[in-house]
Amino acid sequence: MGANGLLVAVPADMRSFENYRWHASPSTYLQAIRDVAGALPLIVPTLATDADLDLLFERIDGVLVTGSVSNVHPSLYGVEATPAHEPFDGERDRLSLAMIRKAIEKDVPLLAICRGHQELNVALGGSLATEIQEAEGRMDHRAPEHPEQDGRFALRHPVRPEPGGKLAALVGDAPFPVNSLHRQAIDRMADALSVEARAEDGTIEAVSVAGAGAFTLGVQWHPEYWATSDGPSRAIFEAFAHACRARRDARG
Repeated sequence: MGANGLLVAVPADMRSFENYRWHASPSTYLQAIRDVAGALPLIVPTLATDADLDLLFERIDGVLVTGSVSNVHPSLYGVEATPAHEPFDGERDRLSLAMIRKAIEKDVPLLAICRGHQELNVALGGSLATEIQEAEGRMDHRAPEHPEQDGRFALRHPVRPEPGGKLAALVGDAPFPVNSLHRQAIDRMADALSVEARAEDGTIEAVSVAGAGAFTLGVQWHPEYWATSDGPSRAIFEAFAHACRARRDARG
């Protein structure tokens, strides 16, 4: 395990290449879990059953739900699917939504990023809007065209934490810059969620679960990419690690 003996579960995406189907997760999230949180990331295959998850949650200290090129299937929030909602990964949907709900139920620390942030809203009864750059008054939140990942993940626009909120307790009340690589966003926010930050155009950029028994934060941007060098990004992962250590200590 990591230096702190922590184990963080990461739901996998389902990918097809080289004539195989792969249960996979981007390396940037796994590296941030290891290098900043000091934990060992464990990729959970999409074939995991409810019984598998019950056993898993007896042994893990946290859950991190990643971003992905795929989108949550709109049928899960009561909207008819269109080509604008694609691509989909139904197996990822099933696993991630189950793990999010179980983490909240069992007071396991949860950090949900990008697609994970959107999944958190859907898991608790909210909905999503697609192609938000086409909505009046919205900025273009999609990834910039750039040949290198550092350019695609560059810090681009500010978000403003809600004063007195859980995110503000980690990074302060002042606006700070984040990257932006999404074309969907929270539309109707789930009743159980509280807004933790917004972009200048009103887009909900961070949420927490009201009354949660453990650290539970969703962010629309990608703190994992700059977790070792950007202050707010590191603060989020360090707070997640602190909550994971508390979970481990409580389990004995």
